[in-house]
Amino acid sequence: MRLRALTTVECTKVLTNNHLCHLACAHGGRPYVVPVYCCYSGNWLYAFSMPGKKIECMRANPQVCVLVEERGEGRQWRSVLVDGRYEELGDSPEDRQLREHAWRLLSAHVNWWEPGGLKLGEQPIADHSSHLFFRIFVEQMTGREAVDD
Repeated sequence: MRLRALTTVECTKVLTNNHLCHLACAHGGRPYVVPVYCCYSGNWLYAFSMPGKKIECMRANPQVCVLVEERGEGRQWRSVLVDGRYEELGDSPEDRQLREHAWRLLSAHVNWWEPGGLKLGEQPIADHSSHLFFRIFVEQMTGREAVDD
């Protein structure tokens, strides 16, 4: 088994082909890591969520880290680590276009709204949804791969 660095092209391929990732954010000196479903497009990771702790953390501190992993055969694996910046997609006309872009990217995949749309326990039925879309600008990415010799 040996470890090697992935090229930028290889990192981009891992981000493009894998959608379940782990998002790390921090607020008040406390780290918080959660699974999110995301899609990579044009140096941005697009995602969906209901309001909650991760959104509160990212609003307070937009610097985040995302880990995307890919399992191979046996002990083989690839991982890409993204350092990035959170940006919430609001209600402006420009943001509306970006939300539609995020919707198109994400909805092309089965169960894209999980885990961002699920909450613990029973939730009351509401006449509207408070969901939101956000994106993370990829400031830097690095990748590693473990391969059999």
